[in-house]
Amino acid sequence: MTGQRWQPMAAVDGRKLSEARLNAHFAAQWLARAARAYITPRPDDGHTNLGWDDALGGLTTHPLPDGSWLGLRIRDLTLMSPRLNGASQSLALAGLADADVRAWLGQQVSARGYDALRLDAPSPYEMPAFAIADGARYVVDQEALGVLATWYANANAALAATRQELVARGLDAPPVRCWPHHFDLDSLVYFPSESPDVHTMGVGFSPGDDYYGEPYFYVSLYPGPAAEALPPLPSVAAWHTHDFTAAVATAGRLLAVSDQQGATSAYLAAATGIAIRALGGASPTSTLTSGIAR
Repeated sequence: MTGQRWQPMAAVDGRKLSEARLNAHFAAQWLARAARAYITPRPDDGHTNLGWDDALGGLTTHPLPDGSWLGLRIRDLTLMSPRLNGASQSLALAGLADADVRAWLGQQVSARGYDALRLDAPSPYEMPAFAIADGARYVVDQEALGVLATWYANANAALAATRQELVARGLDAPPVRCWPHHFDLDSLVYFPSESPDVHTMGVGFSPGDDYYGEPYFYVSLYPGPAAEALPPLPSVAAWHTHDFTAAVATAGRLLAVSDQQGATSAYLAAATGIAIRALGGASPTSTLTSGIAR
């Protein structure tokens, strides 16, 4: 694995991690709102996806029209508003409601000459049910959020290394980005097909969702082979076949092994190899698409 060094992982109470994830997921929507409001739209909503920044320990938007960006530091849920002149403003979300965040962010974008009312456009997707949507205040559990940030940092490094390996094999795998709808990191490869169905392989990481109440890596295949035709996977992974087909390695399985980095790399290599063979991976093409590849 190249790039950022793998950080040792530890278990944390599942309920606390889930609460931290939802707080962070809702906080990240402010980045997505700003992106939808001010960045030139792309047909695939790629203008709203976010990048992981190791120095920040969080997520950042694509550049805004003035070249600046907005960020969210995950470990303490702090919104960052750097400017090109070196000035920087930040807002710690602990104890604040979305109305407070909107007021602050509105001031930030207005100072840059943007129309703050564009932040109020409705979201094109539904968010998970959570108290913040009904006016509750953000809760910052720094232990759980620190674990979540470490998962994202490790996942970004692992997926970036896998993406480089796919590119070296001649696959046009797009950069790894975080999609604010599902809050997952993903690179999605499209394969040519003679059938009407689009053939895709998604290589990604989810911090948890309705399918798994814990973080997990996935390598998805669409269309998925018949369940009985799926080959064995490394011991840290298992096949998921409900609603989508993917080789999934959950946090629980990865935390149970001594070499978490090695096990993750081996799983991603094995699972992408299986997916490429199953999808007939000659001369694939790629594109970015919003949300998890299912």
